[in-house]
Amino acid sequence: MINPSIREEFPILHQSVNGHPLIYLDNAATSQKPRKVIDAVKKYYEWDNSNVHRGVHTLGSRATDAYEGAREKVAKFIGARSTKEIIFTRGTTTALNLVASSYGPANVGEGDEIVITQLEHHSNFIPWQQLAKRTGATLKFIPLQKDGSVSVEAAEQTITDKTKIVAIAYVSNVMGVTNPVKEIAAIAHRNGAVIVVDGAQSTPHMKVDMQDLDCDFYALSGHKMLAPTGIGALYGKKALLEAMEPVEFGGEMIDDVGLYDSTWKELPWKFEGGTPIIAGAVGLGAAIDFLQEVGLDEIHRHEAELAAYAEQRLSEVEGLSIYGPRNRSVGLVTFNLGDVHPHDVATVLDAQGIAIRAGHHCCQPLMRWLEVSSTARASFYLYNSQQEVDALVDALIKAKEYFAYELG
Repeated sequence: MINPSIREEFPILHQSVNGHPLIYLDNAATSQKPRKVIDAVKKYYEWDNSNVHRGVHTLGSRATDAYEGAREKVAKFIGARSTKEIIFTRGTTTALNLVASSYGPANVGEGDEIVITQLEHHSNFIPWQQLAKRTGATLKFIPLQKDGSVSVEAAEQTITDKTKIVAIAYVSNVMGVTNPVKEIAAIAHRNGAVIVVDGAQSTPHMKVDMQDLDCDFYALSGHKMLAPTGIGALYGKKALLEAMEPVEFGGEMIDDVGLYDSTWKELPWKFEGGTPIIAGAVGLGAAIDFLQEVGLDEIHRHEAELAAYAEQRLSEVEGLSIYGPRNRSVGLVTFNLGDVHPHDVATVLDAQGIAIRAGHHCCQPLMRWLEVSSTARASFYLYNSQQEVDALVDALIKAKEYFAYELG
């Protein structure tokens, strides 16, 4: 397990909520920020604040170096071949929509297939649904196994030579499954399709390598991996990105502007019109430094142990249902407490200082597959502990007793 002293690096964790020490178990929604990240953003605004790629003055040069330095860190962190393959975005949602809006219409037409799953977050569901509607393509779904996982065999049976795009999450934000992305990428490529990977829930928690996975596009969000909100990145293979047209136009993405036509800058800047999220990129670079200092293997091991412990302890709560496969290696557990609405469960837990998620988790098609309207979710990160899992279980037992009394 990770040394508990790491909590000292996160100022927000040292507070009381509703008279109780804060226990933050909503990390799949957003992570907390260490001092190193907060200080990096503060330093940028206090010392280097300027626009990038434009001014020749000292502040402009320092800001540009910091911004492009962050791009280099992202490229190395995920195993990209070049910084030209890293496009800064607002996050996973923007990155996935960029691919759907630029690559999609140019490569998908009537009679083609787009393959996704019912596991997908709405950010990796609606763009492909809408692309299919606009182009006349067929939207297909890889069938889920009984435990909510995706099998290679099912992918093999669903992807055909008519498939142009396969879009799938590396890690589900509800079921806690890690999908066989590398194997599915190979199937997609054998059929002449590209694969788009939602990496929002994988990048913060495990080592990822674009060369090993061989995915064509990969999206990530900074705010789930200790960085500020509003910053993320799209990885794309260079040849694919070079062939794509930008979807936003404005300053700094242009090469030459004439009265009736314009040309674009080279990668990655042709996709980054306007003033970028400079401070966010600086914070993302600092977050990557922090994660690498702790070690992604150590983080993954820590979370897997917490998830196993949480499954064991939650199974002791009578009437509690856990969704997804057992013995998961991802640090989240999704559940329902009998017939009590998850929002009510979350409200009672919040009164005891425990923050969890409740709702459909931006996965309504998956909720229908599960035959529920919503669920509760506890998700862990490097600063969580077994003691916090124990506190969660104790609070759920109290909640069960409370609702049994109220309903009785």
